[in-house]
Amino acid sequence: MPILSEIVLSLVVFAILYFLVAKFVVPNFEKAYADRTAAIEGGIEEAQAAQKEAQAALEKYNAQLADARHEAAAIREEAREQGAQIVAEMRQQAQAEADRIVAAAQAQIAAERQQAIAQLKAEVGGMATELAGRIVGESLADSDAQRRTVQRFIDELEGSAN
Repeated sequence: MPILSEIVLSLVVFAILYFLVAKFVVPNFEKAYADRTAAIEGGIEEAQAAQKEAQAALEKYNAQLADARHEAAAIREEAREQGAQIVAEMRQQAQAEADRIVAAAQAQIAAERQQAIAQLKAEVGGMATELAGRIVGESLADSDAQRRTVQRFIDELEGSAN
């Protein structure tokens, strides 16, 4: 059996030691535990907040990217429409220029034809006057008479051609 005084002394030392540990050590451990728990919970909250911010930023950037793609598609479509309009305008201008060239060529051909007809009339008139003068036996030197004779001859030719 143990001695009673040792048991009592052991109980007193144990009580003092228990009191000191409970008074000084345990509160420090609890404070450190609480601080660490708060730090961990704060870190988790900060991480969740950062994750929410990152998700919001990602959604914002995705929306901006979608808007940029939509705008780029609209710009491409507008460019296609403008290109088609420019091609149509150029075709219209080319057709107008071709029509103008054709009209100018036709006018030139008509003028040259009239000039050729006038020249032929003058030559035919001169030959007819000379021939008529040989047939009739008199000179048709009078320009008025010559002109009337040539005109009558041309009118008869045109009348028989129609």
